Amino acid sequence: MTLPSRRGNTGGMTDRPVVLCIGAVLWDVIGRAPLHLRLGSDVPGRIVRLPGGVAMNIAMTLARFGLRPELLTVVGRDPEGEELLARAAALGCGTDFAYRSEDLPTDRYMAIEGAGGLVAAIADAHSLEQAGGRILAPLSDGRLATEAAPWAGPVALDGNLTEQLLAEIAASPLFAAADLRVAPASPGKAERLLALLGHPRATLYVNLEEAGLLCHDRFEDAATAARALVERGAARALVTDGGRTASEATADRCLTAHPPEVLVTRVTGAGDTFMAAHVASELAGRAPQEALERALTAAAAYVSGDTPT
Repeated sequence: MTLPSRRGNTGGMTDRPVVLCIGAVLWDVIGRAPLHLRLGSDVPGRIVRLPGGVAMNIAMTLARFGLRPELLTVVGRDPEGEELLARAAALGCGTDFAYRSEDLPTDRYMAIEGAGGLVAAIADAHSLEQAGGRILAPLSDGRLATEAAPWAGPVALDGNLTEQLLAEIAASPLFAAADLRVAPASPGKAERLLALLGHPRATLYVNLEEAGLLCHDRFEDAATAARALVERGAARALVTDGGRTASEATADRCLTAHPPEVLVTRVTGAGDTFMAAHVASELAGRAPQEALERALTAAAAYVSGDTPT
């Protein structure tokens, strides 16, 4: 895959982001306890606040792999937003094209995780939803691309975008040449991706539950789910199933791989890490099977706590 570049007004080559990450950039507030939790549990644990959101998680992982992610998102002009963008820049994520809102607050996500994994979560991404297509302005006004010269590199799309905006992206000439990599924000938002299911340049990254929601079916394994997504119109689908086999399917192949066995210490952001590591591996020229295996290894290192947040 050829990395995108562009000539500036001076005629010389300008540095360009390699991957656009479009979607949620927010503060994660996560409570973790090393116990199995039930409704009403009140237990000791740790509470952390760190940069998060699907687009941000993907961008941070891409930066760790030495790539140049650029964030297209909305961040408020509040103290939380200023701190968030400063942290993002320090982590190697481009923030020059983020839409800064005077009247929308910086989004937040809150989750509780126990020994059995995610217990519950609430995503307050209302500012992203209200900003809508304003976050895409750099792709049409010449700062990154125009309709006549659309962005031709990889784009990570976040299912936190509204169903309407995702449908517009699916039909937009601004994305006609892009390598679209699409991830749902959660099973509750998986069906927002239906508009992109038949896009010829889109790769879907979903877990087994999300694949079932998109296909209105239930699957016992990732390979069956990945093939079903392709039959439903996906150009390519990657399906994960926690610590079980993951699969990648296209019209002419279906690959499988097993993730390393690790002790799970966190889960929020694991799917985003898998997707980003897979994109980075393919951009580095890895073969499909190796790219799948490297992505699973990166996700396993993340959930085990070996990868820094």
